[in-house]
Amino acid sequence: MFWKIIGVVALVWVAMALVGVLVKGLFWILAVSAVVFGLYLLFKAMSGSDSNDVTRV
Repeated sequence: MFWKIIGVVALVWVAMALVGVLVKGLFWILAVSAVVFGLYLLFKAMSGSDSNDVTRV
């Protein structure tokens, strides 16, 4: 029973470490993509296009 508890604790620890690494890496990708998307929306809003549809590329 003791080794099962140790195994579960070790498995949870490894899983949390992997999730932490993924979140840390993906945070910067998310931040950069949000800035780029915001700049794109700003450019579309400032340009003198006839269409106000933001979803049109």
